[in-house]
Amino acid sequence: MNSIAWFPAALISLFSFGLWGFFTKMAITYIDAKSALFYQAIGIACIGLVTLVLLKFKPDSEIKGMSFGLLSGIATGIGSLLYLIASDKGKVTTVVALTALYPLLTIFLAYVILHEGINLKQGFGVLLALAAIYLLS
Repeated sequence: MNSIAWFPAALISLFSFGLWGFFTKMAITYIDAKSALFYQAIGIACIGLVTLVLLKFKPDSEIKGMSFGLLSGIATGIGSLLYLIASDKGKVTTVVALTALYPLLTIFLAYVILHEGINLKQGFGVLLALAAIYLLS
């Protein structure tokens, strides 16, 4: 397997999340945060339906995977709602930069629970991210 096979998807994901942050701020310029989340959920449901078609209406049904998938959706919904509220009350440039540091929690959990290693360069990146939290607050 190619060691960078993941890179195009990650790059498009980065672009999509960048648009998400911008479109979110545009939405809450015209409607309230809860309404914006409702419309975001409709957009996500559309992608979910396309994905269901790609799966030929036969998604995997292993209970642990389904449970973590649902928990992921709940966490996304909560995070999105609170992001919308924060963006409505604060400057999107600060809010998006601070919330974009969420990988620190993922890295910590992957290290502690999944026993994924962190090399020296990655550890330095984590330290810089923690400094960014301080500088952004």
